[in-house]
Amino acid sequence: QVQLVESGGGLVQSGGSLRLSCAASGSISRINAMGWHRQASGKQREVVAVIGSFGSTNYADSVKGRFTISRDNAKNTVYLQMNSLKPEDTAVYYCKLLQMGSDYWGQGTQVTVSS
Repeated sequence: QVQLVESGGGLVQSGGSLRLSCAASGSISRINAMGWHRQASGKQREVVAVIGSFGSTNYADSVKGRFTISRDNAKNTVYLQMNSLKPEDTAVYYCKLLQMGSDYWGQGTQVTVSS
């Protein structure tokens, strides 16, 4: 079994910063991809950023230059540093682990950006 536990969400003013963390536990493969997705109210879930086992990254165009994804393989933890936050970044942020053809999701953490 795999468990993902997110932390770090909250309420922040526009232009502020937050750092999300996601710790994975259980049967974790050395080769995997971890990432962050978000779902705003009334909208579909969308990918925000993804990082591979060796550090390759991809970002949604809407967050490039503002968000940074990183990981600590020794801790099986992925981070999302979010700077210059905008009200349109408001959403529930979900951590995802992809390994051996299976997806695992965290429970989500709310990020609210006030204008």
